[in-house]
Amino acid sequence: MSNGNVIRGARVGSAPPRHPERHRPVPCRSVSFWCRNGHRTDIRIAADAATPELWDCPRCGLPAGPDAQDPPGRVRAEPYKTHLAYVKERRTDAEGEAILAEALAALRHRRGRP
Repeated sequence: MSNGNVIRGARVGSAPPRHPERHRPVPCRSVSFWCRNGHRTDIRIAADAATPELWDCPRCGLPAGPDAQDPPGRVRAEPYKTHLAYVKERRTDAEGEAILAEALAALRHRRGRP
């Protein structure tokens, strides 16, 4: 005996059936990439698409190339910059002093000091 809470003829996540005449798969080809750590990554791309020169290795994150004997080297990372270094790139010392003086004046005004 059913308790009335059952949806008959369907299940959670079900979708209507796809009809094969509505779409055709694109012809694909498989391309292999190797990184410096020896990891092999196989990707499938469309047959008429250009093969990328580099691909990020999903295991270690290093760049991978199509040549197993000569994989690409590590990408040179830019050294870490602090917020102050970025600010100094955008502003001169005189501009920084003016902004600091303005901010200090506003702070003193809010606190009721002349």
